[in-house]
Amino acid sequence: REDNPKKILKNEIITKYKQLDAATVFSGIRSVLIKKSKENYNDVTGYEKSYMTNVFNQTNKGTMVGFAKTLRMLPPRMDLINELPSGENSAEFLAMSSCNELNVLVMDAMGLSFASVGGDVKFLNLHINKAAGLVTDGAIRDLEDVTKYGFSIFSGSRTASVGIPHVYPYESNVPISCGQTLVKPDDLIIGDTEGVVVVPNFIINEVLEWSTEHKKQENYIKNRSINEKVSTGKYYNNEFFRKLTKGN
Repeated sequence: REDNPKKILKNEIITKYKQLDAATVFSGIRSVLIKKSKENYNDVTGYEKSYMTNVFNQTNKGTMVGFAKTLRMLPPRMDLINELPSGENSAEFLAMSSCNELNVLVMDAMGLSFASVGGDVKFLNLHINKAAGLVTDGAIRDLEDVTKYGFSIFSGSRTASVGIPHVYPYESNVPISCGQTLVKPDDLIIGDTEGVVVVPNFIINEVLEWSTEHKKQENYIKNRSINEKVSTGKYYNNEFFRKLTKGN
């Protein structure tokens, strides 16, 4: 488990990100990475994909924020299954057991939105460990029962089927692809009604600072437009944002 100073810091980060929304955070990631790309490579087009494709909010429990724990799936085959640990030592149970209230479990189903990654009994482990949420580009079994556990759920779909012959848990807490997006352990995951965004761990604080300031500026612009009864286009532009940033 986390030592206290790290846990306190992560709690503070989560609390601050919960004041934001996925769309604003996506813009923050884009802005920060474009700037870094320009500084490091003299290229402004090199920002990475951070919004998960075809991963949908199944529970609508407000904004989900947590640090990623991951599970990688592979296509099942008899020899692979036979050589892997089973039961509580299997990759899926190790991944779930590594979670706590600061974490979101992200499960790679290889983009197969119909493939089952688990259901009621398996995901009881996330409830026991107080995980903040579950994200997968696969499908959830027993969704109504799993929803009762209280954590947020984002998935490609729901199903009554099982994972085999499509996916099999292979490895825990390694870099994975989910929703065509890279997720590394300890990246920050934020999800709401508009979907799931992955904040790379090395820019979490910069994105938080940018997104918090941007939200403040947008609220100022909206209030000014309402009070003056003018189009938001008068202020919602790069020139006015630059003036606000400079304190004008």
